[in-house]
Amino acid sequence: MLRGGKNNSFTGYLSCSNAPIMKKIQGLIFFFLFLSAAQAQTDNKPSLNHIAHYITDLKVSTDFYQHIIGLDTIPEPFHDGRHTWFSIGYKSHLHLISGAAAKSLHDKNSHLCFTVPSVDAFVTVLNQHHVPFENWAGEKNTVTKRVDGVKQIYFQDPDGYWIEINDARE
Repeated sequence: MLRGGKNNSFTGYLSCSNAPIMKKIQGLIFFFLFLSAAQAQTDNKPSLNHIAHYITDLKVSTDFYQHIIGLDTIPEPFHDGRHTWFSIGYKSHLHLISGAAAKSLHDKNSHLCFTVPSVDAFVTVLNQHHVPFENWAGEKNTVTKRVDGVKQIYFQDPDGYWIEINDARE
């Protein structure tokens, strides 16, 4: 017992005088149980692991994705000089695999999309590196503003794969 007749045990802490605290604790427990259940449900769904691009020049493409797009490399298991892997999201990768005999044509409808904080700042990077870009309609050096307010641009990597950059928040 403490001075004033108060109990020093855990049971005393859980007494009715601490009801607001107990409600908060119960709320937190419920929240974490709900979060765990929601996570368990999504764990049964497929998730993106990687996208692979077959490319002609590993050094040129690696430099492009590192210095223009700003992606970070991650370790790759082959160590054969033919692969570069990049992190592109939670447990998702972009794999560059060298060996393509020539660049090939790619349709803009099949593209990778990366979200950035500022499309305008990204355009500055493209201009500094002399990388041409266009809007969806193909108008050079033009930014598309979608009906939902998202800005977007399109350009191609060294092997002609299309990339979209936008400032979407969701």
